[in-house]
Amino acid sequence: MSNLSRLAILADFKEEGWPSMDLVAEMLADQTAGFDGAAIVGTLLQPQYRKLFGRLPGLRRHPAVNNLDRFYNRFAIYPLFARQLSADFDFFHVADHSYGGLLHYLPTKRSGVYCHDLDAFKCLIEPEAESRPLWFRKMARHILSGMQKAAIVFHNSMTVRRSLLNYGLVEASKLVHAPLGVATEFTGAASSSGISTRIDAALISGFPSIVHVGSCIPRKRIDVLLETFALIRQTNPSLKLIKVGGTLTAEHQLQIKRLGIESSIQHLEGLSRKELAEVYRAATVVLVPSEAEGFGLPVIEALACGAPVIASDIPVLREVGGDVVGYAPVGAIEQWASLTSRLLDNQDAIASRERRLAHAAQYTWSRHAEIIAQAYLQLA
Repeated sequence: MSNLSRLAILADFKEEGWPSMDLVAEMLADQTAGFDGAAIVGTLLQPQYRKLFGRLPGLRRHPAVNNLDRFYNRFAIYPLFARQLSADFDFFHVADHSYGGLLHYLPTKRSGVYCHDLDAFKCLIEPEAESRPLWFRKMARHILSGMQKAAIVFHNSMTVRRSLLNYGLVEASKLVHAPLGVATEFTGAASSSGISTRIDAALISGFPSIVHVGSCIPRKRIDVLLETFALIRQTNPSLKLIKVGGTLTAEHQLQIKRLGIESSIQHLEGLSRKELAEVYRAATVVLVPSEAEGFGLPVIEALACGAPVIASDIPVLREVGGDVVGYAPVGAIEQWASLTSRLLDNQDAIASRERRLAHAAQYTWSRHAEIIAQAYLQLA
C-alpha cells in the first residue's frame, strides 16, 4: 500500500442534495479503493457541514437561510479543510466543477477538477441569456478561475469539451474525456429479492407508465414532460407518470391542476440505486426532455435496465444515447407525444432491448476511474 499514490476525492456536501454529484464521487472512490494491482488509491473526503445561519433564532425561518448556509460551507468551511490536505495526499480531485473554487487552496500542479456542464458559468459566458447580480457573477468568476488553475480538467462528454474550448475557458492540453458510468444496480435482470413494496405500490403494476428522473430546475423542461403526458392521456387514460427526484415548483403545480392530471402522477424521492433500477425496469418509457445537459446520466441508466428512452434532440444526448434512443425537438409537444405513444405501443419500435443493453454496457465506472487515475499518474 505504501507504493500507491494517494488521491483525495473532494466531494459535494451531501446536504446540498445533488444525488448525481454524490454518485460520481462515490463511484470514483469505490473504483480506486486500492484493489490488487492498482497504482493509485482514492479517499472520499468532505468536511462536516455546519448549519450556522440555520441555528440563529432570527433566521431559522428565513427563505434564504439554506443558501446562506451553503455559501458559508462552500466558501469558508471547505477551503479551510482543503488547505490542510496538501501533505497527506499526492493528488487532489474536485468531483464537481461548481466546487472549483477549492483549487485556490490546493496545490494546483497536483490537482484536477471534473467539469459536468457550464451552468455555473452561464452568467459569465452568456450574460444576455442569464442576467445575475454582481455578487453572483463574482462568485462564478471565483469558481471558474479556480477551475482554470487545475492541472487537469476532466469532462463527461465531447459536447462539454467543445463548449469549454469555444468559450476559451480551458486550454485544450488540460482536457481529458472521462465519460460517466452505470452503477452495478442498473441492470436488465430483476432483483433476486423481487420488487420492493414501496416501488410496487407506486407503479401500480399492470398500468403503462412514463418515468422521468432528475431535478426540476428550468433546463429539465418539466413543463414539456407534463404537457406531453397530459396529451397522451387523452387517448390512454390508464397511463401513469412516475416523477423521481426534484421538487415541483409552484408553476408546475399550477400546470398540473390546469391539465387535470393530479391523480395520475406519483412523485418518488430519496430512492436508493436499487429502488431506482426497479423503477427503470418497470417503466414503459423514460423521457428526458431537457433543453441542456452535460451528459444525461438517466439516459444510460435507463438503457442499462432495458427501458426505452426518448430524449431531447440536442448534441450531448445524441452523443450519449446514440442510435438506440428516440429523439424529439426541445419543446415540440406533439412530436414528443407522437413518439412516446409509438413506444407505448411497441417498446422495441426504435431499438431492441438487446441493443439498448449493449449500448449502455459501453459506459462503466471502472473505465471512468481508470482514465482519471492514469491522468493523475501522468502528472507524476
